[in-house]
Amino acid sequence: MGYFYLLIAIIGEVIATTYLKSTNNFTEIIPSTYVVIGYGTAFYFMMLAMKTIPIAITYSIWAGLGISAITILGAIKYKEIPDLIALIGLCFIIFGVVILVFYSKMGTN
Repeated sequence: MGYFYLLIAIIGEVIATTYLKSTNNFTEIIPSTYVVIGYGTAFYFMMLAMKTIPIAITYSIWAGLGISAITILGAIKYKEIPDLIALIGLCFIIFGVVILVFYSKMGTN
């Protein structure tokens, strides 16, 4: 269940972060509501995920997938197209998460 909780946390964080730019300093009620609910959901389910997944693994997956998803959604919603250097950086982040999760002994208790 830990990885399912982590997936819900990532989805909540991605939704919240995507709408954060649209809140207009929290004066727009709909995007502001998405942000509050999204971050609340993200932190609640991340806490549940950490009960069974080590904190370093949980956070690296959360951050890596979140950054990747936000980059894609930023390009779609806000026309913030990443350049080659940004894409290379994202690849390093993803490779780092893969190394930590699959090749490190962090996940073994």
